[in-house]
Amino acid sequence: MSSDQYDPYTGYDPERTQQWEGPTWDTRNHAQLPETGTAGAGYPQQPQQPQQPQQPQQPQQPYQAYDPAQAQPQPYPQQAAYQPYPQAQAPRQPYQPMATGVRPQPVPEPQQVPEAPQAAAPEAGAGYGPATVAGNARVTDAQRARLEGRSPIIEPGMQPALLTAVLGALLAVAAPLGSYALVVPLVVLQAVTAAGWFRLNGMWPARQGIALAFLGGLVADVAVLAAGRDHAPAAIIGPLAVWVILSLVLQLRSHASPDERMYGLMATVASSALTILATGYLGATADAVSVGAAAVAVAAVVRALPVPTPVSVVISLLAAAGAGYAVGGMNGLGANGAALGAAAAVCALIGHRAASYDYPSRFVHFTAGVALPLAAAGPVVWMLGRALG
Repeated sequence: MSSDQYDPYTGYDPERTQQWEGPTWDTRNHAQLPETGTAGAGYPQQPQQPQQPQQPQQPQQPYQAYDPAQAQPQPYPQQAAYQPYPQAQAPRQPYQPMATGVRPQPVPEPQQVPEAPQAAAPEAGAGYGPATVAGNARVTDAQRARLEGRSPIIEPGMQPALLTAVLGALLAVAAPLGSYALVVPLVVLQAVTAAGWFRLNGMWPARQGIALAFLGGLVADVAVLAAGRDHAPAAIIGPLAVWVILSLVLQLRSHASPDERMYGLMATVASSALTILATGYLGATADAVSVGAAAVAVAAVVRALPVPTPVSVVISLLAAAGAGYAVGGMNGLGANGAALGAAAAVCALIGHRAASYDYPSRFVHFTAGVALPLAAAGPVVWMLGRALG
């Protein structure tokens, strides 16, 4: 093919392309036409690039009309058809023309295969394992005892009762010697009460709460010693109110969960109250302290005897009344000593029962089991001693 013929690839035909021979608009901003061998006027000559040999082109085939019969389908890759999850469907009924006035019959639903009966669920109590002491935290010892029909009460026994009797005897002997002599066994009682109550509530170690409760008892002792026995009510109630506020502040500073803070608040307030109210021994008269402490000591020992509970309760009350009458006869209370001893014994039995509740540990028996009978009897000794003396 010659260079003068129409080139179908470049689209340029020198015979049909219009060229400008004269001056025209500014052509600096327009593309220049390619060289055709004859430069036009006004256009500078540019050196021609050597033409590369053209590849021989295949002769063009004559145009043929499209014949759909000769077209061959091109193979396409087959794609996997979408297959939904097979579901049980009712077989389709063949189409039948519905006559006028005839109601369509409902298509019967596929019959479902009845499922096999499931095994009965296990009972609620069958899933419980061993007690908490064996490492299973799902159920406590007390809860397991209730489920098995056993009592969650374990009494301290004879050894804590003997310790209670020793501490009570120290209080009874130190009371006639003066207030400062009475403070020594009283401080021991308050320390054991603060520690035992927290452990009884399942909180150990609770150093801040124990220290706060014990400090409240010491402040109440100092207040009673400073104000005198005549002003003992104000000296005891004042620290009690202040320590309730301090317990609230202590729990507000805690980062524990709300439930734990509530439990800690109740334990701290109760421990502080018992520890401070035990100061009633210091505010009561010496004769009342001797009678009440002796009655509690005798009631604790008799209650620990291996006899049925109702019998031991009755015997301990009678023994406490007799001890109160005997000690009251020596210090001038007389028959009033029996009433004071019986009332102190009732409070002591309540404290004994509190220390026995909910499967307490051995540490609880030797702290709360020793101190609670005497601490619970302190307010009664104080009030009845002032009323009867």
